[in-house]
Amino acid sequence: MARVKSRQKTSLPIRLSLYFFIGLMSLFILGPLLWLAVHAFATNWTYPNLLPDSLTFHWWSKVFLDSALGTAIKNSLIISPIVVLLSMVICLPAAYAAGRLNYFGRKTFLIGMFAANSFPKIGLFAAIATLYYALNLMGTFVGVVIIQLLGTIIYMTWIPAAAFAAIPRNLEEAARDAGASKIRTFFTITLRLAMPGILVAIVMSFLASFDEAQGSYLVGAPSIYTMPTEMYSLVQNYPIQVAAVFSLLLAFPSVLLIGIARKHIIGGQLAEGFQIK
Repeated sequence: MARVKSRQKTSLPIRLSLYFFIGLMSLFILGPLLWLAVHAFATNWTYPNLLPDSLTFHWWSKVFLDSALGTAIKNSLIISPIVVLLSMVICLPAAYAAGRLNYFGRKTFLIGMFAANSFPKIGLFAAIATLYYALNLMGTFVGVVIIQLLGTIIYMTWIPAAAFAAIPRNLEEAARDAGASKIRTFFTITLRLAMPGILVAIVMSFLASFDEAQGSYLVGAPSIYTMPTEMYSLVQNYPIQVAAVFSLLLAFPSVLLIGIARKHIIGGQLAEGFQIK
């Protein structure tokens, strides 16, 4: 009985500390979003007022009617899906080879790819800009697509490679023994079982492309602006309410896609995608 009481006494402070930590993290994560949400609909909200003066949709209409901001939104919604599709075409065959084939230099290839993304990218972007000038790609749509494509390669290769590697080979052998062709086995067994990992890779690649700012600004400005690169001028040249609306629009795809893929992300597909076996 004494031990049970001591456990109950010690567990209460631990639970209170845990609740406090959860509340603090929730405030840290949701606080900025709530601040943006209030400013996005507020005509004016200044300290020490606890509530905004009034609410309005004026700032939302201002964002969508502004030609520069509208163009940036359109560019992001067009470029990011193109980048993801190109990344899938280029990287998924390499991911399958890395996951299912045991060739010489396989781990070196994967480690080298990961190491290339561990350094500050601004130096790489500066070197790429020199090459872009020679190829006349500065300030072009194609140039921005390529620069964003570089940031998706690690996600679209590593995570699907782990998904392909985790598939038991006896399932494929059983399908072949039952008379299925190699193509049918791939689509009905291999690809189907690897799809959760591929879905996570697609989500992470889209977010990497959609949120990429440094390289897109360096090679795209002043002709091609996306939503993240437009934020540079937005903070300086627009009212704070317009910046709040634009920030919410920028955050919406991330929240939506993470919500869609949360089951696979929480289930370990993302973490497993960075394990070399």
